Amino acid sequence: MRFETLSIHAGQGPDPAYGAVMPPIYQVSTFAFQGVGTPGEFDYSRSGNPTRKSLETCLAALEGGARGFAFGTGMAAEATVLALLQAGDHLVVHNDLYGGTYRIVTEITSRQGVAVSFADLRDAAALRAVIRENTRLIWTETPTNPLMNLLDLEAIASIAREHKITTLCDNTFLTPYYQNPLALGIDIVLHSTTKYVNGHSDVVGGALVVRDEALAERVGFLQNTLGSCQAPFDCFLVLRGLKTLAVRMETHNRNALAVAAFLETHSGVKRVLHPGLESHPQHALARKQMRGYGGTFSFRVAGGAAGAARLLGKVKLFTLAESLGGVESLIEHPWSMTHASMPEEARRTAGITEDLIRISVGIEHIDDLLEDLEQALD
Repeated sequence: MRFETLSIHAGQGPDPAYGAVMPPIYQVSTFAFQGVGTPGEFDYSRSGNPTRKSLETCLAALEGGARGFAFGTGMAAEATVLALLQAGDHLVVHNDLYGGTYRIVTEITSRQGVAVSFADLRDAAALRAVIRENTRLIWTETPTNPLMNLLDLEAIASIAREHKITTLCDNTFLTPYYQNPLALGIDIVLHSTTKYVNGHSDVVGGALVVRDEALAERVGFLQNTLGSCQAPFDCFLVLRGLKTLAVRMETHNRNALAVAAFLETHSGVKRVLHPGLESHPQHALARKQMRGYGGTFSFRVAGGAAGAARLLGKVKLFTLAESLGGVESLIEHPWSMTHASMPEEARRTAGITEDLIRISVGIEHIDDLLEDLEQALD
């Protein structure tokens, strides 16, 4: 089945109890045993729940993985992956990444005896140079948040296999509709389902999809042991969002490209960071490993911090808020908002400066979006 069909039907057949077409919300904590020592398919909702299973099955089908796992938040998914590591292990992380990921690996993972190295994973030589005998996990984002740099996933996966290292890719920005890291050799795909997968800014969630069953067993054990799973009602909301993912992503992608093209010609904008533009230094890689570019990108405004503040204060349709991927358009300032938890030096080294704006282009009419940005910039 093709993507649009899978998103509606994978893991979502009629409910066996009453034939409900939509998977019901099994808002229960526990399930009756069939007899002494004989549990049914489900016994306790932390360990498994029918509504969550529907979502996890659908996510696995869309990413082409062995199993999927749904979590209470994107950070809960991250924490569960990092629990695969133990004291004495080494973690390699790309040096341009989401601020919450930076915080958890520097403030928690590193304090648990795991060595953490940041490297520019756009450079294969830099990756090879940082690998150690005890390297156990390579953590990637592509496109990166918020600088929209791209990583060659096939190349990274190939190097990791040489050293028997597990790889992870945060696929939140593109979703399985536009990019499938597992097909490129990556072992674990991560999503903040709060964003495009759900798409309606009304629930927080996370997901992991893994490539092989042995790794899935380890992740499943951790999800159950840590209790990081997603609640049934939230799973229902994310599953509802998945059904329209394809049509939403097409509009996000089209609108964002139009906005990026407009901004690139405006005198109030210094540079647009959008991989769908030919001006992006990795445009060729984007065309190779991605089927589209999503709806989120960044740009640098003239006038530095003051110019950014003026723009953020003058938009009317774009909402000044963190997060991304909803049907409504959002705009934010990474320096003072989403990436404020990173030390100033780390932000500047990565290229996150006061003139940088991140924009999540929604599915409103494109003319309204362009008019709003034009009046704010002018």
